[in-house]
Amino acid sequence: MNPRIETCVEKLCLKGCRVVWEDIRLLENGVTLPETEGLLETERHVVLNELKFIMSVYSTAGSCEIDD
Repeated sequence: MNPRIETCVEKLCLKGCRVVWEDIRLLENGVTLPETEGLLETERHVVLNELKFIMSVYSTAGSCEIDD
C-alpha cells in the first residue's frame, strides 16, 4: 500500500471506531478531512475503501456498530 495512504488510514483509525464511522460518511459525501488533505482524489477513495474494510470487521464482530 502507498505509505501516504497507510499513514492516513492509521491516523484516522486512532480516532476510534465511532468517529471513523462519521469520517466514512463524510468521505462518502466528498468532504476532505484534515487527515486526507494533500491526497489525490483516487487516494482518498482508497482510504475510504480501506476504512470500510476495516470497519466491516467490527460490524461482523458486533462491536462498535454505526447504530450504537
